[in-house]
Amino acid sequence: MLARESGCDAAALNRMLRLLSTAGVFERVGDGWAHTELSRLLRTDHPHSMRAFARMIGGQVQWAAAGKLRQALSNGQAAVENVVPGGLWPWFAEHPDDASVFDAAMTAKSTGEIAALLPAFDFAPYRVIADVGGGRGHVLAAILEANAGASGILFDLPHVVAHVDASPRMELRGGDFFHDELPRADAYVVSQVLHDWPDEQAVDILRAVRRAAHAGSHLLVLEQVLAESPGPHPSKTLDIVMLTLTGGRERTQEEYARLFGAAGFRLERVVPTAAPGSVLVGIPT
Repeated sequence: MLARESGCDAAALNRMLRLLSTAGVFERVGDGWAHTELSRLLRTDHPHSMRAFARMIGGQVQWAAAGKLRQALSNGQAAVENVVPGGLWPWFAEHPDDASVFDAAMTAKSTGEIAALLPAFDFAPYRVIADVGGGRGHVLAAILEANAGASGILFDLPHVVAHVDASPRMELRGGDFFHDELPRADAYVVSQVLHDWPDEQAVDILRAVRRAAHAGSHLLVLEQVLAESPGPHPSKTLDIVMLTLTGGRERTQEEYARLFGAAGFRLERVVPTAAPGSVLVGIPT
């Protein structure tokens, strides 16, 4: 039945499910297969569905880029540029269907990050919060919902914010953080943005924030901090994903401190969350 409904060869599908079951995704029950806690995350009706994220990771361009990792090892540039010249962002701008899958994937991914962020970090001191490169605004909307006294500004590319259904107290601002002036704010949230870019461009983004920030503003970078200890860690895997797809990288706390310093900020503290990510807090120097 599963093979018929999915248009797959029954024997091949059974072999795939058998492998997935070793990681806790699906389980054999009698002569068939049943959902597990992990596999239910692939359903569209799960409240924390990761189906869109799985679709994005397994997308045609992403999959092809993984096969070009050898070139990235040779020149240090994003492997995806050997598949789509110019890289992932121009590709998304010209292929709205792929872009919508990416946007949905980032929305799905943000669900767990938001749940870990809000209990860990106090946004109450900030009256105006700008989310720089904030996509569809899910992180900013959650921050504003939890902080009734704050207002927010969502800053992202015009074609991104054009499709955002703004929450109460949220202003939409279209622009390019490499070229356009950022809004004035008391706090600047930069969530899962810097790891998309090499150091030079990451510093340019932070310098744009510094030009807009006032003396009392805080820079709040939401990223995984690359573990320096031996052994497995999600940031080490994500680091190679960034090398493959964007040309960016994950960074250690010391490396983030250097980026902050080059842009006119001092890394004041790192606030861990229950998720792999942390809040790196910077103050103007």
